[in-house]
Amino acid sequence: MTLFQTSRAKRILFFVASDVVLIYLSLHLAYSLRFDFKIPPDHQIHFLHVFLFLLVLKILFMAVFKIYYISWRFFSLSDMKRLFLALLAAFIAFFVCYFIIPSWVQPVPRSAIMIDFILSFVLLGSLRLSKRIILEQFGSESSNPVLIIGVNHKTASVIRSATNAEIDYAPLGIIAYTHQEQESLNSFINNVRVYHENAIEHLASKYDIHAAIITAELSQSELKTLVSRLNRSGINDIKISRILGSQHEKLDDLSIEDLLARHPKDLDTSAIETFIRNKTVLITGAGGSIGSEIALQCQAFHAKKLILVDNSEYNLYRIGEQLPQATLSLESVTHKTGLSQLFAEHAIDIVIHAAAYKHVPICEANPDIAVHNNIAGSKNIIDLSIEHRVAKVIIISTDKAVRPTNVMGASKRVTELYAQNVDSQSSEIVSVRFGNVLGSSGSVIPKFKSQIEQGGPLTVTHPDMTRYFMLIPEACQLVLQAATIAKGNELFILDMGEPVKILSLAQQMIQLYGKEHEIAIEFCGLRPGEKLYEELLLDENDKRTIYESIFIAPPTPYNITQLNADIDVLLQTENPIPLLQRIVPEFTHQN
Repeated sequence: MTLFQTSRAKRILFFVASDVVLIYLSLHLAYSLRFDFKIPPDHQIHFLHVFLFLLVLKILFMAVFKIYYISWRFFSLSDMKRLFLALLAAFIAFFVCYFIIPSWVQPVPRSAIMIDFILSFVLLGSLRLSKRIILEQFGSESSNPVLIIGVNHKTASVIRSATNAEIDYAPLGIIAYTHQEQESLNSFINNVRVYHENAIEHLASKYDIHAAIITAELSQSELKTLVSRLNRSGINDIKISRILGSQHEKLDDLSIEDLLARHPKDLDTSAIETFIRNKTVLITGAGGSIGSEIALQCQAFHAKKLILVDNSEYNLYRIGEQLPQATLSLESVTHKTGLSQLFAEHAIDIVIHAAAYKHVPICEANPDIAVHNNIAGSKNIIDLSIEHRVAKVIIISTDKAVRPTNVMGASKRVTELYAQNVDSQSSEIVSVRFGNVLGSSGSVIPKFKSQIEQGGPLTVTHPDMTRYFMLIPEACQLVLQAATIAKGNELFILDMGEPVKILSLAQQMIQLYGKEHEIAIEFCGLRPGEKLYEELLLDENDKRTIYESIFIAPPTPYNITQLNADIDVLLQTENPIPLLQRIVPEFTHQN
């Protein structure tokens, strides 16, 4: 099949071969016209010599003028001008040789060469315009009709790729969707007309369009509104153009992450880079969804050294493949002896503690193990960081620590209390609390994707269940940004925006896959420890920081001696729930 696939090399080979034939026909016809179709014998003898000389010059100058790099389906009138200049340069070179070295090209009728110039331009130009003219008149049967949403530099690039058969779409209209784009109404971009957004339904119906490519820069709410409108018009094949500058565009399927993504406007990457640059950073849970992304970002922000800790060999291997210069430690955070050796061997500047058992039902079924890992492991990291004078320690927490109803949330709340009240000495220890991240292992997004791919049904706990969501990269960047302003013993809270209804999320994902009539949704009921609604992360007592996406919760005093004693007892009991409820009075266990 690769023999018939489009490639630049095959296109160039096709045009060179075609040009050889057309250049021969052009010159032969020019001679015939010059001599009334009775070419004298002496000119017939030298015809091949002249042809070869002109052939070399024409192909050489067309290559110099990059004629062979212009896409066939996108050859325009401006490109005809380039072709004209390339042929003109070739004929000038020919006549220079004609007068300087006459023996190379004589005898040759100069009028025939002039005729050949005109014929060459007509024949070579017609070949290059032919595909575009045919496609514009009759369309492309093999391409899918598509609407392009947005008027910008990406729009022209997408159309260029379509006319060059690099993407299997035939643009039939451009939609000026934003207010700023309205001034382009009824204009043409690469021969594709710009329409008002009200034309979406009409165009989709008239041309049986089921695909759209979004090039417009839209807010989350604008994108949701647009996608809903496209779906109602029968357009379910929706792509997002990711082109950057003059690079080739990358078309991605519209994902649920695109619809739920929040892009913090106050992200301060320069502050993060100043914080991370030339630092030795230890990351626990480095093979997990959060830990691995933080590791990659620390590398991008020029950390001097990365020490990656995880108790999963496979997860550690995966992140190690992406960060081959990092130091990998296959270690559990509950193993204090091994951790102590790691701290002693490296002069660590920053610790980011992302290791935790986080799956609510599993933690409910194994409360003692969950408590030991999440509390003892966190305490080990904090204590060793203080002992080894680590400058900054960031504890990753969760929205489930807010008025917890399960063991996982309660264990994370105990960790927050310890981080807030421990005598941190020269170390600055902070916790950062946020909600669900899109696409993390075990989260609802990968689960729904898997269920859709298997033909359904999608299982939703309850019609009214809601959750907060944030993209993994955005959450990790905000975690690092919070650390830049930390002074120690704070509990930072990330603004997660509005909660998302899980039922709506399931319905949107089914729509994205275009399977509204094929996949059902079933309600399976709350699992042990699950909440119907996540608690509000923010309340009126939380203080604003210099960043609008980051808040500070008021401190919760807890005598550290008493807390240490309570934790010691907690780690030795077989049933940790009663003691968890004593340490965290707001913990109402639902089992």
